[in-house]
Parts: sequence; C-alpha cells; structure tokens
Amino acid sequence: MITARGTGLSAQRWPPPLCPDIEAALGEAVRAARQEAASPPVTGADPKPRWTLRRLVGLVQERFARLYCRETIRAALHRLELSWKKARKLLGRADPERREAFVAQLRPLLAEAQRDRHQLVYLDEAHIHQDVELGYGWAERGKRFHVASSSPGLSAKVSFYGLYLYNEGQVRIWPYPRANGEHTIDVLRRLRAEIPHGRLSVIWDGAPYHRAKAVWSAAASLDITLAPLSSYRPDLMAVEPLWHWLREDLTYHHCHATAEDLIRRVVAFEAAINQDPLCRRRSALGEGHARS
Repeated sequence: MITARGTGLSAQRWPPPLCPDIEAALGEAVRAARQEAASPPVTGADPKPRWTLRRLVGLVQERFARLYCRETIRAALHRLELSWKKARKLLGRADPERREAFVAQLRPLLAEAQRDRHQLVYLDEAHIHQDVELGYGWAERGKRFHVASSSPGLSAKVSFYGLYLYNEGQVRIWPYPRANGEHTIDVLRRLRAEIPHGRLSVIWDGAPYHRAKAVWSAAASLDITLAPLSSYRPDLMAVEPLWHWLREDLTYHHCHATAEDLIRRVVAFEAAINQDPLCRRRSALGEGHARS
C-alpha cells in the first residue's frame, strides 16, 4: 500500500488494465491481418480481416471474456508500436523480374548523376481539376464540414508535366491543355534547352504517348536517353510525392474559378518549393509562413 501525500488516504498501485496475454493476442491479430492483406487475392475468398478498435474490443471480449473500452485497446496497440495508418496498394500485376531489371539499370544512372557525370530527370504527368478536393481538416464536433465549390465540369482541368531534376534537386511544373505526343515532344525540347550540354536521361512511365515512335525519334534527335519504368511501379517515380504535395496545398478545400487561376497558383507553388526545397510544406498561396 502507498499512502497518498497530504490526504491521509491509502492508494493502491493498480496493475496495467491489460494482462500480457491479452496484449500479445492483440499484436498477433493485427500483424497477421497486415500480412494477409498483402497476400494476392483469391477468387471466392472471404474479405480479409480489418481490425478496427471496435472489432478488437469484440475480439478480446470473445476470446478472454473481458470488456475494455476502445482507448484501453488503443493504448495497448501504441505500446506494441502499432499505429493507425492509411494502406497503400500493392499492385499484383507488377512483374518482380522487370522491376529488378529496371533497378539494376537505374543504379549506374544514379551513381553517375551523383558525380555530375550525367543529368537525370524524372518526368510524370498529372491532370489537376479546378474543382475542390475533399481532404482532411479540423472542424467543430457535431457540425458538418463544408467547403464551397462552383461545380466546374470534369473537363475543367489542366494537364501538368512535372519534372524532377535529380542533380539540382529542383522541379519544373509545365501546364498544357492535355498530355499527348505533341506536347511531350515540346517538353523534351524545353528540357534540352534548359540542359543544353552533356548526357541526359529521362525516367518516365509507360503512358501511350511516351511509347509513340515520334516521341522516341524526337528524344534521339535531342540526344536524350529514355528509361521507361517497369509496369505498375509508381513507387519508383520520384514525381508522385510532388503531385500529392501540390494537391494538399492547392486543391484540398479550394475550388479554382478558372484554369488561369489554377495555373497561376501552380507557378507560385513551383517557385516556393524551388526556393526552399527543405521547407516544411511551406504554403504556395502567399501566406508566407509554414503550416502548423
């Protein structure tokens, strides 16, 4: 017994609410579900388990005849170094052998680029709509969280070519009415004009206009080596995080009235991150301060 200071009352040191067996069972269930979720789908199979706090409360009650609140279960999961996170898709149609072959091809390019013997550029396209995107945000409990939209149609969008200049740690985001072979050739010409000398390689995905003979012919005439990514491997594309960042800053909770307004915001976004690449999500909307 431990006496509470200044009260004259006795306070008992209570054991943790979950015994080691129950806590271990929670960890085993969550880790097994994660492994099963990453296994290939099977025709006719039942949906794979997804352990929410509510379901884990039921698991403990059914297996151990003990009823705990969700916060107790959450605390136990945190002690097990488990966290609630958004899943990422594991593309089953990806070819592991082709991936390894591409990675083997990429290693010497990266090594030479790090020594400035070679210019390396990642290139990808994104179609950014003028309409608002519904991202997460803080709001009062019990009240709906609304964001205004002028309801622009699906055609109200701009295609952007995003380039990551690996050697310089800089990006370029160039707007076009659409992504096609003609505009892709123009992008390659602009890129070569910006990097007029030396060996230059472009890494991109297998979009149809990337595979066009006219595009490859133009690249050859510009002395640009094209290195297509292996199929279904967006994790190897360095521009993908740029698109996520752009959408967070420019289209989450904001509807752009015109395409010109969207382009103007993207130009400011590009300038801001090139000026301060290591900034913590500095806003490109003109506030001039880091996001909290």
